[in-house]
Amino acid sequence: MARSSDERTILGIRFYVGDVEGAIERLKDGGLLMAPAAPALKDMPRNQAYREALLNADLIITDSAFMVLLWKLMERETIRRISGLAFLRAALAQEEIRRPGDTLWIMAGPQSARRNLDWLASQGITVPDSCVYMAPMYGDAVEDPDLVQRIEGERFRHIVVTIGGGTQERLGSYLKSHLSYRSGIYCIGAAIAFLSGDQVRIPAWVDRLYLGWLLRCLSSPRRYVPRYWSAWQLLPLLWRFRSQLPAPQYAGKRQ
Repeated sequence: MARSSDERTILGIRFYVGDVEGAIERLKDGGLLMAPAAPALKDMPRNQAYREALLNADLIITDSAFMVLLWKLMERETIRRISGLAFLRAALAQEEIRRPGDTLWIMAGPQSARRNLDWLASQGITVPDSCVYMAPMYGDAVEDPDLVQRIEGERFRHIVVTIGGGTQERLGSYLKSHLSYRSGIYCIGAAIAFLSGDQVRIPAWVDRLYLGWLLRCLSSPRRYVPRYWSAWQLLPLLWRFRSQLPAPQYAGKRQ
């Protein structure tokens, strides 16, 4: 088990457990950041592409409050949680990311893009049309040569991926493997939607109390209650493997 001061190995994945400023510093020269939530993380043993994407990341933050709580109960150790929302707030304070033309925003669709861009503008962040990419509906294989060509042409220093968990990690890993230069790639999913109002707004104090999932469930029970209920599958997974990468035979047939 990794016991460095700012990393813990959980399910074979090295999670960063330092502070958010340290996470920003680690990515100053680029790198792939992921913030897996429990509903996606519990699928890691049964989804080879997602598993490999996590292993390809340069920095993984402890977005999953459920995982952090389970780790405390099982290992008697408190580790710091950094949510995707906390990371995004800190990242948006960086001048490089705020500078027009330096950051590409990968959006889930036109409606969410409009709300997100309006919110960014209200924060003094101007995003030119050339810095917005509407993600297509990716299939089982997440590949997007048009996006790679777009990024290579503009040489964006930062890429913010705001699409759904489970897909965004595979897209981020694909971009890291196919770009000819090292860019900062931040897979923060719905985090910006919690600020822009594209999804239920999550205040910082709610995020600190690990209650963002509850607001989401209350805002749209049919959509989110089944999703977060399924996250309970993380409990037996973590109980069995702790710091070890789940064995291949546990992964089953799903790829």
